[in-house]
Amino acid sequence: MPLLPKIMIIFIYGKDTYRSRQKLNEIIDSYKKANKIGLSLKSFAGEKLDYEDFIDEISSSSMFKEKKMLIFKDISGNKSFQEEFLGSINKFIDSKEILLFYGEGEVPKNKFFDSLKKVGKSQSFDILSGLRLKNWAKKEIENCGVKISEEAVNRLVDFTGGNLWRLSGEIQKLVLYKNKDKRINIEDVVLLVKPKIETDIFKTIDAISEKRKNVAISLLHQHLKEGDNPIYLLTMINFQFRNLLILKSEDSDYRFNKSYGDVWALSKKLGMNPYVVRKTMQQIGKFSLEELKKIYRKISQIDFGIKTGKVDPEAALDLFISSV
Repeated sequence: MPLLPKIMIIFIYGKDTYRSRQKLNEIIDSYKKANKIGLSLKSFAGEKLDYEDFIDEISSSSMFKEKKMLIFKDISGNKSFQEEFLGSINKFIDSKEILLFYGEGEVPKNKFFDSLKKVGKSQSFDILSGLRLKNWAKKEIENCGVKISEEAVNRLVDFTGGNLWRLSGEIQKLVLYKNKDKRINIEDVVLLVKPKIETDIFKTIDAISEKRKNVAISLLHQHLKEGDNPIYLLTMINFQFRNLLILKSEDSDYRFNKSYGDVWALSKKLGMNPYVVRKTMQQIGKFSLEELKKIYRKISQIDFGIKTGKVDPEAALDLFISSV
């Protein structure tokens, strides 16, 4: 086997694919700037990657004397490559060429990935939430030369559910819209950003109104399986019942007899997103005002229980559904 060059190992992974992909592209761009020709940049992916092909590639000489950069994407299922690489990992530790391993989602806990973390430079990207998420959004907006109010960033995060791919797209939309006065307010977010609640949360509210508790619980548990935060889900349920309560408190003749063409006027009056107003108007007849007040109080009580540590967030969702 040919003598292997000294190699730098980098390992990027995590559930936050937006920031991990950003980091991957940042490293690739940096490599391209340092190696103008760029013919020594190669990418391998998945279970079809053969260890001998990797060895042939890393052992061959570059006619342009460039540092090589080999990128390995999503090889968590390639046990054969992992075992053979692990058997020779000590040959790949020092820095000259670059081996960059990239994985999206939960990385398996095994000897191969543990070794990459130990011998290489690794960086994990977990899902952002709470203050870290809001600060990330603020920074992204400020990097575009625009400011955002505290109320607006809170609503923006609530509407997008912490999905950075979607949040980034909404930020670009808001920045373009507010480019002249350089400040995003809550009214701008309400006008331009469609809440993430959309179909599934509206389906959940429908199931609650029809007393189909098993369906409502099943819908919420599907979100939990997909990684949605239970506190976020409760926040969105609270958000929608608040909207129902606001609209139910409006003049009933206006609400039920006006055409959907007047949705924009009502949206402006109430400071609500037109999409949400339209969908909420479709649900408003399923609840009495007293029912909505009672449900809204229960959500507040459960929210208090979570914040004081008396109720587990996931259990709180089941408790809420069972109590309405």
